[in-house]
Amino acid sequence: MFTAALRRSGGSLIVTIPQAYIEQNRLDAGSRVALEIAGDELKLKPAKQRPILSELLAATPKGAERVQGWDEMPAAGKEL
Repeated sequence: MFTAALRRSGGSLIVTIPQAYIEQNRLDAGSRVALEIAGDELKLKPAKQRPILSELLAATPKGAERVQGWDEMPAAGKEL
């Protein structure tokens, strides 16, 4: 188990993350993490990364055909 001292920066408190955890989870400055409060525990884990458009396009099968009437379909969620 690691222990760390909290530091103040402006109105926030900061804690350092051990290098072993950073390397294990391939984190870097700017990486997103998910925090969960469970009683008196604070759980931290890498946040799931949303794919970027270029990754989604690269995963699209070549020669895929559009569904008939696709452009006329109403929005079903938060597409826009």
